[in-house]
This record gives sequence, C-alpha cells and structure tokens, in this order.
Amino acid sequence: MGESLKDKVGYVIAVISEFATAHSLNTAQAYRYLERFNGIDFVNRFYEVEHTLSFEDVVADLTSYCHRKGGALV
Repeated sequence: MGESLKDKVGYVIAVISEFATAHSLNTAQAYRYLERFNGIDFVNRFYEVEHTLSFEDVVADLTSYCHRKGGALV
C-alpha cells in the first residue's frame, strides 16, 4: 500500500471517529450511517480539499451532505 493511500485510509478512519463523537454514535454506527448515505464516498472523492479543513468543518460538511442524501442527523 502506497504512503498516500495509507494517509487517506488513516484520515477516513479519523473522520469516522470524529463524526461518531459529534453525533453521539459509536464508530460502527457512524460508519454504517456514512456508508448508507454516501459520506465515505464523499470523503474519498474530495479528500484533497477536505483534509485541509478542520475536523469540525469536515463533520459539518458530511452532516449536510448525508442529510441531503436522506440522512436524519442534522
């Protein structure tokens, strides 16, 4: 696995953890929610931009994106 892929995987794991904390979920629940409403895909596609933002901003982006895709968390 290349260094950049390792960085991306580590970042996605950190984002899931931060999302879980922000929404009072455990990490498994957060992962399932983000997977269901395409949040993981969002982070993967926009990694180059999202990883330059604070985790607070990324969680806000993900919350808004998933809500537009049918998620109930706001």
